[in-house]
Amino acid sequence: METRWIASWSAAPMNVWGPDAPLSGFFGQTVREVARLSIGGSGVVVRLTNDYGRSPIHLDAVSLAYAAEHGGIEPLTSRPLTFGGSRSTVIHPGSSVICDPVEMELRAFSRLALSFHGEGLVPVETHHFEAQQTTYISVPGDFTSAGEMIVQQTTTSHYLLSAIYVRASADARAVVCFGDSITDGYGSSIDADRRWPDVFAERLSAREGQADIAVVNQGIGGNRLLHDCRGRRAVARFDRDVLSYAGVSHLVILIGINDIVWPNTILAGGHEAVGAAEMIAGYQQLIARARLSGLKTMLCTLLPFEGTNPEFPKGGYYTSAKERIRQAVNHSIRTECDADAIMDFDALMHDPSRPTRLRPAYDSGDHIHPNDAGYRAMAEAIDLSFFE
Repeated sequence: METRWIASWSAAPMNVWGPDAPLSGFFGQTVREVARLSIGGSGVVVRLTNDYGRSPIHLDAVSLAYAAEHGGIEPLTSRPLTFGGSRSTVIHPGSSVICDPVEMELRAFSRLALSFHGEGLVPVETHHFEAQQTTYISVPGDFTSAGEMIVQQTTTSHYLLSAIYVRASADARAVVCFGDSITDGYGSSIDADRRWPDVFAERLSAREGQADIAVVNQGIGGNRLLHDCRGRRAVARFDRDVLSYAGVSHLVILIGINDIVWPNTILAGGHEAVGAAEMIAGYQQLIARARLSGLKTMLCTLLPFEGTNPEFPKGGYYTSAKERIRQAVNHSIRTECDADAIMDFDALMHDPSRPTRLRPAYDSGDHIHPNDAGYRAMAEAIDLSFFE
């Protein structure tokens, strides 16, 4: 049977922003990251990245297994990974490595654990900060193949692991969800895989008689459309995080609220303020670049944010002027943008009695990020016929 390699999971690499830097690196420890696949297959390849690094990362052992509870693995499923036949590898600054293919039967929505160990320092210069998934860090030692390891600390970030590819059927394909923290799933339950792309993947999988469709989550918390900060700006990282993935047929874009919210706060100066026309031009560029690569694009309206962080940062986070920009952007998305489809998340998620706020039942508590119920509502509102 003909097969092809399709990305079944991803975490977009991002720079380490000052407030997000609790760890400088790992010192002879084993790091175990957990990821849930969106589709299964008969083989697997993983990509490890040092995208923002300034020095080489030396790894002495890397393994992959089905994940168990509390940082453990199912030992009989553990597979040592090799790179050009070698157990060790070097990830050079600004680059990635891909392991040799591993024969391994993988179920859709199975949770895999990637464990890596380096004898020396493995610096943290590239990560994915808000993973909503526990990563386990051991005491010094190589526990990459151990069913259980002595855990020294945990975080909810991803580090070297940036993509998992599976050998799927020849007609399998992928949808990329491209956005900021709302796509990344901030505010959803840790370790529960309740981000809206997770629930969206489950809906696609439940269709009968359809080819496998993977869902690749390329959200980055704090990311912006037109300015750098947490991760490269969307217009700059688009080729890496969307167009470089083989087998992608569709794209869902939900980004831009941080372009409106951040300027004139302690997060960004007034010189980074943008207007609706600039943002629409940015969206149009993403749509045009996707179309050149044969992708169909769904563009989403921006969710409300009134009430967000009323004290931090002090002043300016929500203003009536910023709300007018959001409304203008959403109006243009609904009436003028050249996307192949529109998803009106604003209409779905705003409070009918106060449209500048999230519905209370969907609010994680910070008035900008949905909770599990809100993310489920978003995923369930997407018209699946667009992806056929």
